[in-house]
Amino acid sequence: MKVQPVHRGMFSHPDFAGHETVSFVSDEASGLKAIIAVHDTTLGPALGGCRRWAYDGETAALKDVLRLSRGMTLKNAVAGLDLGGGKAVILSDGKEATPAMWHAFGRTVNRLGGDYITAEDVGTGQAAVDAIAEASEHVRGTSAKGLGDPSPYTAWGVFSGLKAAVKHALGTDSLDGLTIAVQGTGNVGADVARLAREDGARLILADIREAAVTALAQELDASVVAVDQIHAAKADVFAPCALGGALNAKTIPQLTARVVAGAANNQLDMPEDAARLAERGILYAPDFVINAGGVISIALAEAFPAQEAMRARVGELGTVLSDIFKAADAGEGTTDSIAVRMARARIAASRENRC
Repeated sequence: MKVQPVHRGMFSHPDFAGHETVSFVSDEASGLKAIIAVHDTTLGPALGGCRRWAYDGETAALKDVLRLSRGMTLKNAVAGLDLGGGKAVILSDGKEATPAMWHAFGRTVNRLGGDYITAEDVGTGQAAVDAIAEASEHVRGTSAKGLGDPSPYTAWGVFSGLKAAVKHALGTDSLDGLTIAVQGTGNVGADVARLAREDGARLILADIREAAVTALAQELDASVVAVDQIHAAKADVFAPCALGGALNAKTIPQLTARVVAGAANNQLDMPEDAARLAERGILYAPDFVINAGGVISIALAEAFPAQEAMRARVGELGTVLSDIFKAADAGEGTTDSIAVRMARARIAASRENRC
């Protein structure tokens, strides 16, 4: 196994944000090719999932892991966790991952000496996390410990935040009669859709997996549109629950929704997209706040071992978002910039306390 902690042009990379460590990993025996980025450990070890995806080359994977790891720093800080931010990505070759690959990844995590704690993410489910745990103790969300799959808690946090946004922007406590366009119906997106339907919402769904989204639409009496058209669908709420970059200079002018609240990471393609949304009068729930339910369930599993207690803790994200929305109304900045300041203030306070 080879671990290369440097990369040509890393410090000048547009998504490099003072990351503490970026490691490139290759294990020929198992076929593992991965990048692990530790962004900040001021608050504690860097917790963040391992994403396995068929990236269009190393450049795309590097961009993703740099952005995702920074997002985890912000997410963990705003969520009130004593954890830093990190992330791992595995470059998938389209073949099924083997236990040997997960074991190799676990050994790589060990080499970071506890600075990085891994967990599940897109392409890395419960079985994968359990396999990693056979080779490393620096993993959370295993079936043997904690509450298991964090996806339901991510969805609950998104639902709680979505309702807070709807109340703030539309003045209603219920989703009854509202239309929600859900982009991405994987584990989290599907659960968000189900929760919204139970609360009376009408649904428009989109996903690259045609059979899966069709089945969910039948279950929830929803309509289906193309993935590249869902953002422009006539709806009250747009919920991006797929991969990042859904909100950009092209899609934002086409939005009809007054609220954007979804589970995807890195929803803003560029930082200035937050201002574009605000200029159009669209209320944006910062992704790293609204989707923190999963990481909360992993980090605080021992403190909140009962499902209802954990749901209550995760539901507090709605209150956090309400405070952010009020600050934005008071002219303190975009919702995204306010949330970033909150995270940075907590990190800065921790640094000062060390002195």
